[in-house]
Amino acid sequence: MTSFRESISIDRIDMEKCYFNPGCAMSAYKPEVPALLWQLLKASFGDVKFHDICCRHEPHLPAGSTIINNCAGCDRRFRSLYSGINTISIWEVLDSIAGLRLPDHSGLKVSVHDSCGYRHKPQVHAAIRSLLRKMNVEIIECEFSGTRSVCCGDNFYGYVPNEVVEARIHERAHQFPCENVVVTCIGCVRAMTVGGKNPLYLPDLLLNRVSEPMPDTLDEYHRKLAAYIDMH
Repeated sequence: MTSFRESISIDRIDMEKCYFNPGCAMSAYKPEVPALLWQLLKASFGDVKFHDICCRHEPHLPAGSTIINNCAGCDRRFRSLYSGINTISIWEVLDSIAGLRLPDHSGLKVSVHDSCGYRHKPQVHAAIRSLLRKMNVEIIECEFSGTRSVCCGDNFYGYVPNEVVEARIHERAHQFPCENVVVTCIGCVRAMTVGGKNPLYLPDLLLNRVSEPMPDTLDEYHRKLAAYIDMH
């Protein structure tokens, strides 16, 4: 039996204890994007505070705090490891804002890779697709999406040889019918690049930025993440 997990509802968020945490991968690989998303939240949602303590460390926030996140791993860890912390994805928050001005990507046809960490949050899948449609993006679904999504392969890093991880990445990439694949995770950007797809990072689409491919090897990518985590 599938178990679904709720996000905190928008109307229950205490704005005095509301924080945006961009996560380690976005901060390390797209250091200018966290501030842009934070500005968007402050301008269109409310007085959201910035929080950059890694989800693997004690967040030092008061009980009843809500962390707006863009990373499924951050969502899971903040919600499950630390008492009194609520979570919601930035996609749900942005999708809830009436009249939010978004760029027009008419003519763009994509598939969506749903992060495996959000597999049990269909409300996140719905918000991502709603935002894409608001930007006039055409979505061609693959068989394994939403609550049936499977890992891009990156989560196997460190548990099996790298060549096995890369083979799984290629297998996952080939499941998407479109060349363009929208992702919300930097690790998935790398996976889709390696798998021969054109990854479109959702924050870049929302901010009307060009998404760059990910040239790093598996080891390089995870070393950079580990270094960032150690400092935050």
